[in-house]
Amino acid sequence: MSDTQKKTLLGEFQAYLEQTDLAQALSAEQPDLSTLLSEMAGLRSEVKAESRHFKTTLDTLSDTQTTLQTDNKALADELAIHSERLQQMRSETLRTVLLDIVDIYDRLTVGFGVLQNYHPVSSLFSHSKKQDVRFIKSFKEGQFMTLKRFEQLLQRHNVHAIDCIGKLLDPRTMSAVEIDHDPKLDNGIVIEELRKGFFFESNVLRLAEVKVNKL
Repeated sequence: MSDTQKKTLLGEFQAYLEQTDLAQALSAEQPDLSTLLSEMAGLRSEVKAESRHFKTTLDTLSDTQTTLQTDNKALADELAIHSERLQQMRSETLRTVLLDIVDIYDRLTVGFGVLQNYHPVSSLFSHSKKQDVRFIKSFKEGQFMTLKRFEQLLQRHNVHAIDCIGKLLDPRTMSAVEIDHDPKLDNGIVIEELRKGFFFESNVLRLAEVKVNKL
């Protein structure tokens, strides 16, 4: 390095020293280990507090979820009970209506049977016998069609007649209202059906009233 260069560098260094306040630079507060440890301890406390708060929040959310699950289960159970009651009410209402239909069907059957066996007395209806016969025939056909409609209606709702004749009396499906004595038949055999009984699906809608053989 030349003398000129040395002089230049020394001049620049001297100018820097003149411009810098060494006393202020030396008096500037410098961090120490104690302060650093204290700040770290404070930071750790804050982290612990945040962790506790976060845990509390998670516990609250978990309790809320458990409560919701319990409430949902209770609501589902209540809806199931309500649905079952509604279904039972519908079934009972339908059963009542079907009993009324069966009663009307009985009356139509009796009326149709009367028409089947009716014949005008010639001595009384000689002047209108042909008209009477035509009317009765037409009326009988109408009754027959009505009966068929009722039978179709009952079948659509799974209502079926109980088979009784020639069967052993079954108190679950039949009611013995009359007895007869026929030595050719076994004891307890149904001889005649006095009023039809019906099943509604797999349950008895109405007991059959029958005449039973008794030895």
